[in-house]
Amino acid sequence: MKVTGKLDLKAKLILGLVFVALGFMLSVQFKTTEMEKTIRVERVEDLSERLKQVESEKERLSRELDELKEEGGNSASKAEIDRLKMLAGLSDIVGKGVEIVLDDSKIQSKPGDSPNLYIIHDEDLLRVLNELRAAGAEAISVNDQRILAMSEVRCAGPTVLINNVRSTPPYVIKAIGNPKNLTSALRLRGGVVETFEFWGIHVKINDFDNILIPAFKGTQNYEFARPIEKEGE
Repeated sequence: MKVTGKLDLKAKLILGLVFVALGFMLSVQFKTTEMEKTIRVERVEDLSERLKQVESEKERLSRELDELKEEGGNSASKAEIDRLKMLAGLSDIVGKGVEIVLDDSKIQSKPGDSPNLYIIHDEDLLRVLNELRAAGAEAISVNDQRILAMSEVRCAGPTVLINNVRSTPPYVIKAIGNPKNLTSALRLRGGVVETFEFWGIHVKINDFDNILIPAFKGTQNYEFARPIEKEGE
């Protein structure tokens, strides 16, 4: 009986230690679980707050971008487009310059002289245009036809075709540029004006502070030319 009592006591002690150990383990696990829950909650709350901050910053930057587009981006793009259109001759422009009026001669041709010497031809207009370009003209028109690099000026019977539009005298040539330089180039000794006046062709040159030159109204087609592609584009 004594041996059995000792075994029972030992078993109870072991069982008690097991329960104590089990209780400790459960307690530690419970505390660990609660701590993990707290950490997860705190982390979620922190991430949520950071997300709100990022969203707020994104909205602020988006508003600033829209404002920049409205204040500067769109106007800069429009200004660049307007500049390119002006350089291409596709927009009406105004500036100081000269207006030249040319008309056929009214005097009677001399015996033996060709009547063609007393009227204006395409080559006469081209001489004037070349002199104006050489003198720094920034834009030119003839009878409101804008003159570009591809413009045609050629005779068609008693008329002159300018950009495939028939024109008859008087020819009104407008040029934007330094009026003094433009006029001097035309009135050089032995120049175009002196030659015209010799044959009685009427020439009148006036300076203006604001000359309106209309945009090119025709079409420009490039069949063989193409832009050069740059590397990396």
